[in-house]
Amino acid sequence: MPANVTMEYLLAEDEYRKAKTITEKIKALEKMYSTIPKHKGTEKMRLSIKQRLSKYKEKLEKSKVKRGRGPTFSVKKEGAAQVALVGLPNSGKSSILNVLTRANSVVASYPLTTRIPTPGMLEYNDIQLEIVDMPSIIKDISMGKGFGFQLIDAIRNADALSIIVDLSKDPVRDMEIILNELYRSGFRINKRKPEIEIKKFSSGGIVIRGKEYVSDVHEIKKMLVEHKISNALVVIKEKTSLEEFLDSLNRNLSYKKAFIIGSKNDLENCDKNLETFRKRYSEFGILSLSAEKKINIEQVKEKIYEILDIVRVFTKSPGSEPDYPPIAMKRGATILDVAKEVHKQFYKNFKYAKVWGRSVKYDGQRAGGDHVVGEGDIVEIHIK
Repeated sequence: MPANVTMEYLLAEDEYRKAKTITEKIKALEKMYSTIPKHKGTEKMRLSIKQRLSKYKEKLEKSKVKRGRGPTFSVKKEGAAQVALVGLPNSGKSSILNVLTRANSVVASYPLTTRIPTPGMLEYNDIQLEIVDMPSIIKDISMGKGFGFQLIDAIRNADALSIIVDLSKDPVRDMEIILNELYRSGFRINKRKPEIEIKKFSSGGIVIRGKEYVSDVHEIKKMLVEHKISNALVVIKEKTSLEEFLDSLNRNLSYKKAFIIGSKNDLENCDKNLETFRKRYSEFGILSLSAEKKINIEQVKEKIYEILDIVRVFTKSPGSEPDYPPIAMKRGATILDVAKEVHKQFYKNFKYAKVWGRSVKYDGQRAGGDHVVGEGDIVEIHIK
């Protein structure tokens, strides 16, 4: 099938050939990728572009490390989970942090007020959640501009993101900038990693199961070898494009859940801007608030708890009342996961548990280590 590339693509390709620096090559390749027609005839061309992009971005980050990366933006996780507030300058992140938590982040009318990540603790449903006001996203942070790589590392460390846009300005434009920089930095927002398992061995070559789910097995093997995987069992469990398979091999990609907060909803033109914004980004969960007038604050807290996909589990000793506070567990956690969280001896010497709550048919039901706990369950662990 012919590629039928556009003039914009050919110009970007020429720009790539003339590029001298790594940054120039990356920008040209990104233009090539964004302008190439997306159909079966260009599948391998798009794949080749992404492979080159990945290599150049890795080189760029390594070159920044050699020259010195400056101060660290690392934020040690506290509480049950961490949510990063990300947005452009003056989007209202600091005000939102202050109204959600007891933090005292500096709020000012000039841009780039937040220079380093600022954490605060939100207590919700008896659980402590860490909210971090991140330094503002600006154009080309994905290329390391300013302290871009440090900021990306700090965002990558979070369990989920809340993207902040200013409803009083142009939220559609702002969202495009934010999503573009996050995507270029290796984030896949509200996307699921393809169901692919790779088990490496010392010999035996590459064996692929699920060949019917990919278009070109030879290309898959070629990608594996380029990633220094020459002996492995690869199990592909769902229909996967060549680009999606390449993404699954990229350790620098980060799949994050996110929702949007439209800030300053008490200002002029916000209702109209919000309506336009919802139409453009209907696939996202969008909440509007006013930090100054404390509008919709509780709804935002509820959404933060929901997106983290955690459940509260209360533990107890035989003959006693449930302990407080509860333990926060990821949805889908088992009783053995709870035992490990309580104490390693409970995990090693686990015998059985008694459970009260939604996950069992009757209170006090006996359950094994593989039983999946539910929201608000009370678990009594018995050991050998």
